[in-house]
Amino acid sequence: QIFNQHNAEAPNLEQAFHRMAQMEPNLDHDVSWFLLPSYWAKMVVALISFLCFANSYDGDFVFDDSEAIINNKDLRAETPLGDLWYHDFWGSKLSSNTSHKSYRPLTVLTFRINYLFAGGFYPVGFHVINIILHCTISVLMVDVFSILLGGLQFSNKGRRLNLAPKSSLLAALLFAVHPVHTECVAGIVGRADLLCALFFLLSFLGYCKAFKENKEGHMFSVFWVLVSVVLGAIAMLCKEQGITILGLNAVFDALVINKINLLELIRKLLYKDKSLENAGLLRKGLLFRITLLMCGGAGILYIRWRIMGTGPPAFTEVDNPASFADSLFVRAINYNYYYSLNAWLLLCPWWLCFDWSMGCIPLIKSVSDWRIIALAALWFCLIGLICQALCSEDSHKRRILTLGLGFLIIPFLPASNLFFRVGFVVAERVIYLPSIGYCILFTYGFSLLSKQAKKKKILAVAVLGILLINVMRCALRSSQWRSEEQLFRSALSVCPLNAKVHYNVGKNLADKGNQSAAIKYYREAVRLNPKYVHAMNNLGNILKERNELHEAEELLSLAVQIQPDFAAAWMNLGIVQNSLRRFEEAEQSYWTAIKHRKKYPDCYYNLGRLYADLNRHIDALNAWRNATVLKPEHSLAWNNMIILLDNTGNLAQAEAVGREALELIPNDHSLMFSLANVLGKSQKYKESEALFLKAIKANPNAASYHGNLAVLYHRWGNLDLAKKHYEVSLKLDPMAPGTKENYNLLRRKLEQLQKKGG
Repeated sequence: QIFNQHNAEAPNLEQAFHRMAQMEPNLDHDVSWFLLPSYWAKMVVALISFLCFANSYDGDFVFDDSEAIINNKDLRAETPLGDLWYHDFWGSKLSSNTSHKSYRPLTVLTFRINYLFAGGFYPVGFHVINIILHCTISVLMVDVFSILLGGLQFSNKGRRLNLAPKSSLLAALLFAVHPVHTECVAGIVGRADLLCALFFLLSFLGYCKAFKENKEGHMFSVFWVLVSVVLGAIAMLCKEQGITILGLNAVFDALVINKINLLELIRKLLYKDKSLENAGLLRKGLLFRITLLMCGGAGILYIRWRIMGTGPPAFTEVDNPASFADSLFVRAINYNYYYSLNAWLLLCPWWLCFDWSMGCIPLIKSVSDWRIIALAALWFCLIGLICQALCSEDSHKRRILTLGLGFLIIPFLPASNLFFRVGFVVAERVIYLPSIGYCILFTYGFSLLSKQAKKKKILAVAVLGILLINVMRCALRSSQWRSEEQLFRSALSVCPLNAKVHYNVGKNLADKGNQSAAIKYYREAVRLNPKYVHAMNNLGNILKERNELHEAEELLSLAVQIQPDFAAAWMNLGIVQNSLRRFEEAEQSYWTAIKHRKKYPDCYYNLGRLYADLNRHIDALNAWRNATVLKPEHSLAWNNMIILLDNTGNLAQAEAVGREALELIPNDHSLMFSLANVLGKSQKYKESEALFLKAIKANPNAASYHGNLAVLYHRWGNLDLAKKHYEVSLKLDPMAPGTKENYNLLRRKLEQLQKKGG
């Protein structure tokens, strides 16, 4: 468990190790900031991070939450827990061609626990956990920044010392209140980034514990190195970025534990200097620890590769247009422009958007594009920082800049498109971990300015102002994430060229019944992206409902022409063709939809309606039966089967189907109503009456329910009750077909009875 160095230098190295930061400049000397005890510093960070995002606690499920949580069967108790290890983040099988290969089983497990404890899809519990996670991470950042900015040193009692209390507090506050974190905290799917960050930091702190000297005088603990590898693996099972902590641990080991001068090391490697052993590479077991980290990382990646399969994720051009560009030059230029946008979001997180794809950022196709300036500025700054990190004579400066750049760049690498194509252009959530590096560089820059400034208090007030502005921006952005309407509309001013933004605003309006406004946004989405098949499908649906069938057909035909395997568009095209009485084409469209999506109950239902219109009753019943097999709670399919069997005189079969349906969906009042009609015709009046009354109790304002119950009483001879329910039915719907005639017949009969009685 404990690795022991056996050489004559060990005692001197151990003493030097405990004094590793003693002779170095202390960053806090130059920082004009508050000095608080560690406990109070963490309390302040926790409180402020909570205030930033507290107003998101009662928000809805928004945007990707629907797919990752509401529509994800892996959250439900009936799904075996073992399936989580073979499904992606969205609940699809990893082996599927449509899987995004986002393997985050531990995150999905926390969603499942949330769902079970809440007893359903209630978003408050999900949001509260996210807020708690961010507060916990922000508190841990105080310890992490104290090590990264002040170095790693332990007291004689083995307690880690905070050598930069003011700097670590400032950096932790910058991290806690950064508005770019809103997506991770206020958006429930951001749980993946939060959990990844939590175990990422625990892995780093665990690695630091490996260098806590024990009583026997050993130099480091293999146990804690292995613990850090395991925690890194857990971080990766929460989100893919987690694996990068192993590389950062190695960088930290080389720079802080071994104090390696990278430039000097490179020179010695190039010139094959025989004094390489004294450069720190072989001291203190560095190579052994790096070997453990590399083996652990390779093992983790291999296991993930075996589970995930060898196929790459399935993305489309609209997700990441630069990655589909034919020209290597265009790809390289645009990737670098994306990096500059990410850097700008860290520097100035004012323009935030839930989605940056679909034309939000047009491709740069030539060097004459003015946006080249942005990536030139990025590389000018990066090269300047790298030169300072490598060439500065100040070892303290070299260490902090290298660690800052390391934490800025290395966690971002999985999202960089360098190793594999990613499914987004810019995503604020992937900057959660790289913002650690930004906070290090900002704090170090602040210390340099403080050192030069004559009026340090003014500088401190300026930084305090930045923090306050960020807190307000976080609160504002959190409120926008509370509902889809606010979230989608907030993006219109940031990304007006993003077709997906207009699509989502339109979809939200359509869901609320505002079809006229929805059409406007769907049309704009199609204008911005003429190949946006989902916008065409939704627009075609609305036009179909408004009986604008010919334009609906044009849109849906174009959608399936662009994407021939778009099953939903084929089904909707079939519905339109059926309405246009082009039955053969409609049937062909339905079967094409089923070919591309074999388990498609709604399509079988619509196919059954087509067959019913054509009086192909057996085919209709078979289609509806298929719908109920695929989706046992498909009420409309059950209802149509009962009604068709009833209308064709198959009362016994209709009754059997009705009873089967009510066993599966016992509280469906429409099924009660249909079965009650069948039982009434079979002269099972008492049972029919009970079902009618139960249906009316569930839906008291349905005129047909009262009207048919009145007919039952009329047949049964309960004329007073029949009169009562005829009158209720006519009050609810004066134009109800047949009810008025039946009511008049009943009145004449009652009048005749009165005359006879008189």
